[in-house]
Amino acid sequence: MPYTPAMSTANAENAPETIGDWVRAAAERMDEAGLFFGHGTGNAIDEASWMVAHELDLSPDFDDEMFGAGLGPGEREALDDLLERRIDSRKPLAYLIGEAWFAGLRFRVDERALVPRSPLAELVVSGLRPWLELDRPLVAIDVGTGCGCIGAAMAWHWPSLRVDAVDVSGEALDLARENVRRLGVADRVRVLESDLFEAVGDARYDLVVSNPPYVPAASMEELPDEYRHEPRGALEAGDDGLDIVRRLLREAPEHLTSGGFVLCEVGEARPAAEALLADTGAIWLEFEHGGDGVFLIDRPGCLALREASP
Repeated sequence: MPYTPAMSTANAENAPETIGDWVRAAAERMDEAGLFFGHGTGNAIDEASWMVAHELDLSPDFDDEMFGAGLGPGEREALDDLLERRIDSRKPLAYLIGEAWFAGLRFRVDERALVPRSPLAELVVSGLRPWLELDRPLVAIDVGTGCGCIGAAMAWHWPSLRVDAVDVSGEALDLARENVRRLGVADRVRVLESDLFEAVGDARYDLVVSNPPYVPAASMEELPDEYRHEPRGALEAGDDGLDIVRRLLREAPEHLTSGGFVLCEVGEARPAAEALLADTGAIWLEFEHGGDGVFLIDRPGCLALREASP
């Protein structure tokens, strides 16, 4: 049920603290504990606000006026318990509550797949003009779909789009199928177990989108504890972070339409990717709401890269 404030701090004796009081205190606790924020939030205040939104059944972007609303004893107890579990376990909050938001949509998440957090969400919502008009009939493939967030969100936001969502992990795909069903896009999203394009035959796509593993092996040991709860194979990608990306770009020309593109996130592997893509005409995208390390490359660019590779 939607949240209703338990009581006003202005008219109740021994009133419970407000949502804002709890958020500030919880944020201080998390900062003191040295938690890492990078799985859907960027700081302790946002993390504590997400806890409130979940426990009180609020929208994740609930109105600032709610910070003045009072908390009842049961609500405070539930929030305190969630906070302690977050601190003690070092698990991403999304795993503790079993859900995360991506492109304005709620997804079921657990340790079978990465927590959704890609800047690609902005493009999923806004589209890819002038390169592609996603509001006309097109076919896309989400390579390394994980929990299905990119492929399913694309289909939800763009009703003319059909999507193949593929991943090498059968466990992740079980989660993706659940999310596809929950969003009501199963008629336009095909979920397949596949190592890159292996299971799609000679299918061609207008858009190949991927948030593949891209963490260099040396960086894996330096990641905060929160990342230890995610599937290692969905993060690590060789010495420079581009093992999967190289394969993806090498195989892509046989699966792109003549006017098709690859949209790929490489995160901290961007410097190595910039060197790799230097003579391909690849475009590095900028994001209004933050994010980096995403490039767009067309079929001729992929072919040029393949021809130049030893």
